[in-house]
Amino acid sequence: MNVAIVGLGFVGRAHLEAARRLGASVCALAGKSRRESGEMRWYGSYEELLADDSLDVVHICTPNNLHLAQSLAALRAEHHVICEKPLAMNPTEARELIAAACESNRVGAVCHNLRYYPMCQEAHALVKRGDIGEPRIVYGTYLQDWLFSPFDWNWRLEPGTGGAMRAVADIGTHWLDLMMWISGQKITSVCADMATLVPVRHRPRSKLETFQRSGEGGFDEVRMNTEDYASVLLRFDRGLRGVVTISQVSAGRKNRLWWEIDGSEASLAWDGENPNLLWIGHRNQANRLQIKDPSLMSPEARGYAAYPGGHAEGYPDTFIQLFKDVYAYVAAGDFSAPRSFPTFETGAQELLLCEAISRSASEERWITVEQIARS
Repeated sequence: MNVAIVGLGFVGRAHLEAARRLGASVCALAGKSRRESGEMRWYGSYEELLADDSLDVVHICTPNNLHLAQSLAALRAEHHVICEKPLAMNPTEARELIAAACESNRVGAVCHNLRYYPMCQEAHALVKRGDIGEPRIVYGTYLQDWLFSPFDWNWRLEPGTGGAMRAVADIGTHWLDLMMWISGQKITSVCADMATLVPVRHRPRSKLETFQRSGEGGFDEVRMNTEDYASVLLRFDRGLRGVVTISQVSAGRKNRLWWEIDGSEASLAWDGENPNLLWIGHRNQANRLQIKDPSLMSPEARGYAAYPGGHAEGYPDTFIQLFKDVYAYVAAGDFSAPRSFPTFETGAQELLLCEAISRSASEERWITVEQIARS
């Protein structure tokens, strides 16, 4: 693949490293800094980059408010697109991107990379095979503390750049996507509570990157209206029920994505801070821990474990496995074939869920996803 990485912040550098490890030929948009460029081709503008007809895939790793315009331009220039999540600022923009991908006959993928932890792939395979019976209950958390202090700041705190929702759109969508994909069921209705727990923050007058703390220098006080926290009751289309708690202000929780699925025959649980283990729970026999080992994994999952048992794999490897799927699909050239990776349609579904959660919290009642899709 010949690929371009647009945006070299925290997640853009993760895309860059993964693409390089896959052997892709990578070039980058200049922006304001040439760091990380190495021997890559460099462009003075996005338009100049898109004019390069040698490109196969454009990775969009910029702030959320730029996703629509940049993805549309890439598709119309006949490049395939891998866009960071959330795909767009709202469902209307997402539908526009889906239409553009169809019209241009190009692939649109969204970066729900957390599906690609090997033991999440194994859980998906076990549920699909019926090993836990019918999924009945799902619950978990996605907790971080990088916005714990009033002095913590990031562009995601600004609605004009990050969107009207923050914690749910930024990290909650990862958990929601995982649970729908692993269970094989769609969320149909939600009942949500959300809160802004740090009402006033101190915006530094100098630029900060994601996960950086404010240093010396001046700041401005800014009143917050995006959520730090959410808890959401969930109903799925085939009877599965669940609940999730999402927070970016939980001290000591650096990136704790945890889930459990309880089925009619057995249960599964996984903790993203200890990602190479899958807990399997039973009623009438001993529970067990399955370690990440391709020789012991389901045939359909073992290809997503790149190293032998005992060799840990983590967050950076999830990008590699996702991009490997997308690049192989692009190389095959049959864009009518089923897609194993998260698509623009996946991203649109997540934005509908965000809208439903927001309205539910505002109106203090259950909201169906169908209501949002019709509005």
